[in-house]
Amino acid sequence: MIDRATVERILDATEIVDVVSEFVTLRKRGVNYVGLCPFHDDKTPSFYVSPSKGVCKCFACGKGGNAVHFLMEHEQITYPEALRWLARKYNIEVKERELSDEEKREESERESMFIVNEWAAGYFHDVLNNDIDGQAIGKQYFRSRGFRDDIMQKFRLGFALQRRDALSSAAIGKGYKEEFLVKTGLCYKREDGGLVDRYAGRVVFPWVNVSGKVVAFGGRLLDSRTKGVQQKYVNSPDSEIYHKDRELYGIFQAKKAIVKEDRVFMVEGYTDVISMHQCGVENVVANSGTALSLHQIRLLRRFTPNIVLLYDGDEAGIHAAMRGTDMLLSEGMNIKVLVLPDGDDPDSFARKHSAEEFRGYIEQHQTDFIEFKTALLLRGVTDPVKRSEAISSIVKSVSVIPDQITRDTYLHECAVRLGLGERTLVATMNRFISGKKEEEAKEAEREERRREREGAGQGPQGAPIGLHTADEQASEVERMLIQEVLRHGEETIFEGLETDDGQTVSLSVAQYIDYDLAQDGISFANDLYNRILAEAVSHSGEEGFKAEAYFLQHPDIDISSLAGQLAISPYQLSRSLQMKHSADALRQRVTHLVLDLRMNIVKKHLADIQAQMRTAGSDMDRIMQLMEQYKDAQQLRDMLARRIGSDIMT
Repeated sequence: MIDRATVERILDATEIVDVVSEFVTLRKRGVNYVGLCPFHDDKTPSFYVSPSKGVCKCFACGKGGNAVHFLMEHEQITYPEALRWLARKYNIEVKERELSDEEKREESERESMFIVNEWAAGYFHDVLNNDIDGQAIGKQYFRSRGFRDDIMQKFRLGFALQRRDALSSAAIGKGYKEEFLVKTGLCYKREDGGLVDRYAGRVVFPWVNVSGKVVAFGGRLLDSRTKGVQQKYVNSPDSEIYHKDRELYGIFQAKKAIVKEDRVFMVEGYTDVISMHQCGVENVVANSGTALSLHQIRLLRRFTPNIVLLYDGDEAGIHAAMRGTDMLLSEGMNIKVLVLPDGDDPDSFARKHSAEEFRGYIEQHQTDFIEFKTALLLRGVTDPVKRSEAISSIVKSVSVIPDQITRDTYLHECAVRLGLGERTLVATMNRFISGKKEEEAKEAEREERRREREGAGQGPQGAPIGLHTADEQASEVERMLIQEVLRHGEETIFEGLETDDGQTVSLSVAQYIDYDLAQDGISFANDLYNRILAEAVSHSGEEGFKAEAYFLQHPDIDISSLAGQLAISPYQLSRSLQMKHSADALRQRVTHLVLDLRMNIVKKHLADIQAQMRTAGSDMDRIMQLMEQYKDAQQLRDMLARRIGSDIMT
């Protein structure tokens, strides 16, 4: 458990822009910062970060909050884990009591797997540096590849002893459970139930995710043992914490350089990444020889839209450069291709050149992808049918580019280069685009039919889809009222207000809402809102109380999360342009919302009476009683409408 004083020190030290920038490329806009939302497929920046309020929010998907909430959502970690992450970042000492046996048993499976992987990475690295075999075999191998000790440390390279139970025995001796050694893929079970180390006798490359957690490992047989062996590399299997199509090797070590250079180099293997880092080119990641997935592309696009595919000059390297490129283009990435001279891969080329020489070669030899694909597919092709197929493939790649101007520019250049009429290429491209839209429409229709079958056309609680029920309207008004409490709860909006018992009082926003609703025993349907209002009222008289700052740092994660969601506006002006909001405007807004809430309650009451009348049957006494109630409710509704300033048609 982390004590409250330490939590406050962590939150006071935290800079929201500093934290979010670890994961999202941000650009200043007015007094806020904006970037692509990491929580959904964001094509245009909709993720806002407010340094003054210490919160972030996506105005497309709605996710956000303070730095703790951001980390919890982004890294899928608990509240205490997010606090520890921030404490490490800002060098704040966290003293915690020892967890009880019961609490240890309650630790999540996911966190247990991370803990085991972190230990294993340290174990492999320690063997490499301190074990006789680790130094003689593992370290010697890495040195033969030209890797310096500081680079081995940077990538936490390791070595697994050849004994098939060395790691499992050490892990169990340290108290780690067999269950998690198997679930992480560090070990697997023999038929007799015994554990076998997956990476025995291999050098080990830990996979570290974007936030610095060890999620997986890759193990390579040493050169002397790879002759005739099909499986030179063994990688962790998919697990609760690792999915190969969602991770990129080297992303943690590269992310800051990617942002700084506004470009990322994509290579195939571990050693390509490591050699380029040692050469001085750090904005590089590897997809480990597989086609790029949407998850990986969107991860990269949060840092930069510019990617250079860097591959060997042989046929396999060229084939690798072609995989997944249409997907990259469809996600708005700007693709360049650099095929290295025959006989060189990024690893060997980096070891022969300095960073300056490497960058110079890249600038001189990188090619725009469409130009590269055109030259590749049409090289030496004379057969008209094959030429037509190649041109169709090129135009299809152009058709997936989301920006129309970019598409038109590429088509114009293709027409000039290919000696074809631009109108012909445009017509071909439009057919591809139409076909894609038709397929998307069919898929959307199939999805809609599926939803209709599951829900019979009904929304939540059986409400027809697309209609706003009275309950939904009331819920929205409640949310707007509690937003005023969170933003302005301590501000006085009534001076010298006379109460029913003849007393004169001054009321803050929170106090007025509480006082007005209490007159008729009204409370919010959302209990979290009731708790926030009650707490704001209890602190309103305290000197220096600021509702927004108080609730943003509230120890209850539900309250602080809601405060974070409601605190930020995408249209916040710079300080020089801001006008102080007047007490009159705030008072009008709050009183109007209170009346709206009352109106929604009355409307719901009228609807309930009508429903009861329909089920009253021939019970005339009951019908007359309900009609009297309905008349009273109508009069109350009309009175509220006059106060709100609108007319109600009866």
